[in-house]
Amino acid sequence: MKITHTDTSFTMTGLHWTGTYPLEALPRQLAFYRKMRADFPKSGTAYDASINALEALAHELGVRTEIEPAP
Repeated sequence: MKITHTDTSFTMTGLHWTGTYPLEALPRQLAFYRKMRADFPKSGTAYDASINALEALAHELGVRTEIEPAP
């Protein structure tokens, strides 16, 4: 997983997809991937790269990430 960012957005680039989101969506995206990993344990480590990359970006930018995902 590769993540790049500008002053207003971040882009996640996976093996077969790319998504760009506003920086304020970072906590929500991280919560989403954490929930997916928790809800689907058979996925193994499928979400780990996304979670690790999002956590690193949040740390780099000093973004608080303790929110609940949207239902």
